[in-house]
Amino acid sequence: MSPVRRKPVPPLTTVDIQLELIRCAFREEGIAIGVARTRDGGLDFVYQAGVILVRDAYLGQVADVVGGGATLDGLVDGVTLYSLAKAKIRDVLPALTEIDARLGVGVATPNHILSICPVSPCPATEPEYMPGDELPDPGVCDAGGYGVFIYAPDTGLLAGADEHPWLAGVTGDPDPLVDVSGTMEIREYTSHGTFIAGVARCMAPGSTVHVPSDFTVAGALSEDKLVKRLDEALGLGPDIISLSAGGTTRRNLPLLSFEGFWSRYRQYSGTVMVAAAGNNGTRRPFWPAAFPGVVGVGALAANCRSRANYSDYGPWVDVYAPGTDLVNAYATGIYKYREPPHIGEELQFHGMARWSGTSFSTPLVAGLIAARVSRTGENARMAADALLDLARAQPLPGVGPVLWPCQSGGDCCDQAGCGCPADCGCSAGCGCHPDDGHPDSRRPDGGGGAHRGRRC
Repeated sequence: MSPVRRKPVPPLTTVDIQLELIRCAFREEGIAIGVARTRDGGLDFVYQAGVILVRDAYLGQVADVVGGGATLDGLVDGVTLYSLAKAKIRDVLPALTEIDARLGVGVATPNHILSICPVSPCPATEPEYMPGDELPDPGVCDAGGYGVFIYAPDTGLLAGADEHPWLAGVTGDPDPLVDVSGTMEIREYTSHGTFIAGVARCMAPGSTVHVPSDFTVAGALSEDKLVKRLDEALGLGPDIISLSAGGTTRRNLPLLSFEGFWSRYRQYSGTVMVAAAGNNGTRRPFWPAAFPGVVGVGALAANCRSRANYSDYGPWVDVYAPGTDLVNAYATGIYKYREPPHIGEELQFHGMARWSGTSFSTPLVAGLIAARVSRTGENARMAADALLDLARAQPLPGVGPVLWPCQSGGDCCDQAGCGCPADCGCSAGCGCHPDDGHPDSRRPDGGGGAHRGRRC
């Protein structure tokens, strides 16, 4: 008898690994997750099974189309979460296909699952080891952000984060570590919120930063819940909402749940939302960063001369900033790698890490806005507009508008993007000097930096 030949099983991709994490985590919460694929088998979008979002004006007609169903929850002005559990058409995608055909595209959408800046659904890389005494990169700017409130919904804040001096005074909900046999285990997305707060604080060391723990289920959250959290956040009076999360959508349509939210958002004329452009490496819109009223932030490569290969791009991305190989605060404990090329490896971290993604270019830009607000007296939306004007005036060829660390539109050193021309003293922000003799190859102009960890 000849041996049975089996086809080799292809190795799991990063997308597969991350999707399984999300499925399992939501299953433990009693929520079923659906995954829509593109024609070539890639990830299209992720959604909550068994429910859809419906414009209130069409609720009766949608019930007729799907053959029943029930209202679950009214969202912010004009959109309802609708259950298909008792409808004749219970599956989300067939139900939406029928609604599109009979009532029009956009009447109803999936309840999309948004996550901490997917590659697919994850930061662009897993965290990499850095010594515990490593300084942040980009480093701490000289001043800025006093009296400015940055609200950064994420995974919460690690206990003891304020042991890092640039995080002193930052507040947030707990981002817990798990004690496994006397060893602290760092789970998949633990420390994401702390790292983000660290980047924002380095750009605006005087700012007030708060990190809620909203993305605690495998770093993901359904859009109906996110929009409610953001609506509640407006009542706290933040100057800047820094959101390092989002997702792609069915038919690339805007997130339906946000339509009512924008009417309230516009009433808070001094508040601006800054959101990550995503790590899919495509032109496809990534929401909510792609909304016109949001500052969508892409990431530069480590050399700061090109766009990061993982960063989304296109006319809907407003600005690019360093987001590759940033160094900031992280947990202390054991991290087990789940993605190639280090699957199965375990590494002991000591409070610092290097990480990449548009997740991290986003709080950098949020911090620059905060620094400008405190310097000029503009509100956050005005400051964001001014910085975007500056970014458009200094584009990188083949990339687009760019902002550099510590660049809030101040003196000539600051205007140079943390690079110190020979005739310019560093009186603002960068902490660099033209004669320090320390070139940094990651700077597009080959400029120097006075302190370890300075970058542009």
